[in-house]
Amino acid sequence: MPEEDLLIRPDEMPAVRALPANIEAEAAFLGAVLIDNRVIEDLQTPLRADHFFEPLHRRIYERIVTLVDRQAVVTPVTLKPYFETDEALKELGGINYLARLTADGQGLLAARELAEQIYDLALLRELVTVGRDLVDGALDTSQDVAPLQQIERAEAALYSVAEGASSGNEAQSFGTATYKALGMIEIAINSGGHVSGITTGLTSVNEKIGGLHNSDLVILAGRPGMGKTSLATNIAFNAADRLLRDRRDGIPDKESIGAPTAFFSLEMSADQLATRILAEQAGISGEALRMGKISRDDFQQLSYASQRLAELPLYIDDTPALTISALRARARRLKRRHDIGLIIIDYLQLLQGSGRANDNRVNEISEISRGLKTLAKELDVPVIALSQLSRAVEQRDDKRPQLSDLRESGSIEQDADMVWFVFREDYYVAAKEPKVPQGDDDARAHEAHAAWAAEMERVHGLAELIVAKQRHGSTGKVRMRFEAKITRFSDLAEDALGGHSYD
Repeated sequence: MPEEDLLIRPDEMPAVRALPANIEAEAAFLGAVLIDNRVIEDLQTPLRADHFFEPLHRRIYERIVTLVDRQAVVTPVTLKPYFETDEALKELGGINYLARLTADGQGLLAARELAEQIYDLALLRELVTVGRDLVDGALDTSQDVAPLQQIERAEAALYSVAEGASSGNEAQSFGTATYKALGMIEIAINSGGHVSGITTGLTSVNEKIGGLHNSDLVILAGRPGMGKTSLATNIAFNAADRLLRDRRDGIPDKESIGAPTAFFSLEMSADQLATRILAEQAGISGEALRMGKISRDDFQQLSYASQRLAELPLYIDDTPALTISALRARARRLKRRHDIGLIIIDYLQLLQGSGRANDNRVNEISEISRGLKTLAKELDVPVIALSQLSRAVEQRDDKRPQLSDLRESGSIEQDADMVWFVFREDYYVAAKEPKVPQGDDDARAHEAHAAWAAEMERVHGLAELIVAKQRHGSTGKVRMRFEAKITRFSDLAEDALGGHSYD
């Protein structure tokens, strides 16, 4: 091909395209707000100052919102003191520009449509930024090429755009953070004074931790047989059921202490998990369900429970061998489709890290725990991850777990906002049952078995949730009732709450 054919003539150069924006629509909308401040209250679009393309319009809208929040009347006159020294405003005619915004009241006729257009154009600009960064990253081969990592970053960026988040808004003011904090406190007050997050459904646990807080990573650990999965399914059901009940009572989702819940079950299938929840709610043994050993009355109770659970906002993903990247991608999708407010993962050690970390299990677990904490912050929901404990517990006389027992990596303890241990003493006492005395066996054997039976009666059905780490409050333990037959945790009766917790 001749060299001249490769050259592009000046008249054939592609035109430089401007970023999507409508300055006139922004000015008209601001004018409508300054004429009637109630326009902001009627907006259905989550419009923020950073959605405006013109920097001056951003500053004007930000000041308007601040004054409206203080219940002040906002007009060009009341705005004047805040913009007298604004250089950009001086170039447009100074304070007279604010008056000109209200000169044409046409914006009042279509204020909602103008807000939607400003918002949509802001999202398109974000999309342009994401696309540009994606192209730049894909073309840059100067560093290690990691296509899967780039895909994950792109998906996270696209999720942010879909949520209306602006990548340019990297930090929020202390005032914004304080407003959110006050909102959480208000929820706690309305809930009766002890739940500022998502409910666990267990009053004693809520009183200890204040509910499950957004962006928290909670590690729920225990030895096999302690009931980790049972407690996790109980919490998942309780959170989803509370939201469902609140909806039926006409309580808005934002004011509910329940939440749509995503349960990632890497160990059990979805139908096994559903069987557990059905058994718990119908009060029928899971073993009897699996073997079909139930009466007609039991089946009727089961049918009633299944109808009640059909509308439950609980979503189960039983895909095995998920990588942390795939889990985060699936969680984002569930957040977008169902607005989930709680994520539970059963269990952490069954997740896989990236290929580069697989040569070292400790590094892989560290990568997974960091990824789960990042997920909690990114989606702004609590994440509960179940975890195994090392066998060191079995070597001690006191079988209660400690933070040092967390298996394979200290980073789990470091990344977690809360660490819970489930402990059931009756599990260990049952394993120590002495030989049952027969006939003329000596009196000592009878005494030993009687002592064991008395000890078993004392601890039977009791469980402890040990809060070994809590960033928001004190550590300690919560005593609960555990019904092994139907795998259900519940609050202890008042008279059994002696020595309820310790620091």
